[in-house]
Amino acid sequence: MKILVINGPNINFLGIREKNVYGKEDYDYLLNLIAQKGKECGVTMEVFQSNHEGAIIDRIQDAYFDGTEGIVINPGAYTHYSYAIRDALASISMPKVEIHISDITRREEFRKISVTAPACHRQIYGHGLEGYLEAVDAVLEMREKNKE
Repeated sequence: MKILVINGPNINFLGIREKNVYGKEDYDYLLNLIAQKGKECGVTMEVFQSNHEGAIIDRIQDAYFDGTEGIVINPGAYTHYSYAIRDALASISMPKVEIHISDITRREEFRKISVTAPACHRQIYGHGLEGYLEAVDAVLEMREKNKE
């Protein structure tokens, strides 16, 4: 099984940006955390990060053709206004989980709205980097239920 983890704008600046919100661990730490989870679950994990909306849309569309069976996505700021990413997510039927490191419900007003979440099967927020691991587990659970 192959799970694609997509990270949007500024996620590559973990450990640099707003440590009080996103923590002190850097992006390489997150990549290693995801790789370890893949090994533990016997799943191929691919991670893609871009600060560009079109590149994220292209990668979502490519996932339809490349054997990807589930998507974990942190759209970053695009969460709040990218109907284009929302439409790309809605166009594919594989399990999709939206993840946010911080608790977006307790932050600025604009962060409380996710236009991308309705195109996903689940949303996880406020659990730090561990939320990515929860999202992988959720994708695996959905795949198992779909097989039944």
